[in-house]
Amino acid sequence: MGKRNAENASTKYAAVDIEVPDTAHQISSDSWFQVAFILTTGVNSAYVLGYSGTIMVPLGWIGGVVGLVLATSISLYANGLIAKLHEHGGVRHIRYRDLARHIYGRKTYALTWALQYVNLFMINTGYIILAGSALKALYFLFRNDDQMKLPYCIVIAGVVCGMFAICVPHLSALGIWLGVSTILTVTYVFVAVVLSIKDGIRSPPRDYNIPGDGASKVFSIIGASASLVFAFNTGMVPEIQATIREPVVKNMMKALNFQFTVGLLPFFFIVFTGYWAYGSSTGAYLLNNVTGPVWVKSLGHISAFLQAVIALHIFASPMYEYWDTKFGIKGSALNIKNLSFRIVVRSGYLIFNTFVAALLPFLGDFMSLTGAISTFPLTFILANHMYLVAMGDKLASSQKLWHWFNIVFFSIVSLVATIAAIRLIVVDSKTYHVFANL
Repeated sequence: MGKRNAENASTKYAAVDIEVPDTAHQISSDSWFQVAFILTTGVNSAYVLGYSGTIMVPLGWIGGVVGLVLATSISLYANGLIAKLHEHGGVRHIRYRDLARHIYGRKTYALTWALQYVNLFMINTGYIILAGSALKALYFLFRNDDQMKLPYCIVIAGVVCGMFAICVPHLSALGIWLGVSTILTVTYVFVAVVLSIKDGIRSPPRDYNIPGDGASKVFSIIGASASLVFAFNTGMVPEIQATIREPVVKNMMKALNFQFTVGLLPFFFIVFTGYWAYGSSTGAYLLNNVTGPVWVKSLGHISAFLQAVIALHIFASPMYEYWDTKFGIKGSALNIKNLSFRIVVRSGYLIFNTFVAALLPFLGDFMSLTGAISTFPLTFILANHMYLVAMGDKLASSQKLWHWFNIVFFSIVSLVATIAAIRLIVVDSKTYHVFANL
């Protein structure tokens, strides 16, 4: 019933009769390998420089290793559930909220969209904090003064992210930038790992005891559990899957399997090496711990800054797609109308992101809060319940019980982790202040 075309509403694949909703962005244009690189770019983004401090330090060796392995397994499982529902009911669900509306109805559509918006907004805020932290660290290598404060660096990072968002119209247009991102990732991972190993070999025995005592330690551990799920999940599987070629479910599972196997090797290498080298003194930005030649550290900071800019674009793409589709922004990216629209709308969105990043530049706290209030519900609670509702009587009683267990368990964890994350932000806000120069 017509040709496959992202610009035509309600088109269908003639072979399988799958309806495709209207969108201003490209769909079904990327190989599974390119999608795998998009997923791998997200999981090995510059955020990975913080996990030694935000996950391993509060959990220790046993809790950190076991937690990361479990988070890897359950994240692959939960993302697979969402991927398998992509064509449920004969419709291509290219947005998470569309899948929720198909299964539950209009009210859940709005709730899911709100959760996803919060999730992506906070992830992007964290990327701007990361990029700003990398810039400040780079400046500090050459000028040991307090002139270039973190809020200033965050503003510069926000401007660069805005320029990139204007120049790259949609997710599939990243193209060569995914290759650039891979080179940047390899660079800062190599720098961080090599310098950490060098420092670890030369350093005296480290303290691996979990810091804090009493309630403080408990809340830190709970907050770190939220960071565990934040590390592996995007909250936008349907949006990424929308870009993949047929067969969409089979190819998406290939991409997810790549992400959670080969794609995680750099992740585990840098997280464990960083914690081994610096123990409980590991910070939220690993490159601030390492020692070595100035030019090598500079290379690491620059790579982290640029990679954060590219990765932010991936997680901002659902917002861009929503606005572009709503206002009919189609055709050439260089069309004056389209270019002007991107300048105004995307810049406005990122200006607000940048303001929040500068206002509350507590990176570890943002990871915990994002994982608690949005990643847990989107990736684990909704994924299990949607699959349960969609499959219905096709599932055995034992399978239904398993999904209900996941729903109840992760609902409790999400609630407790949200309380812990809010407490961390309140404590840090009192310890420092808004627009802190960390």
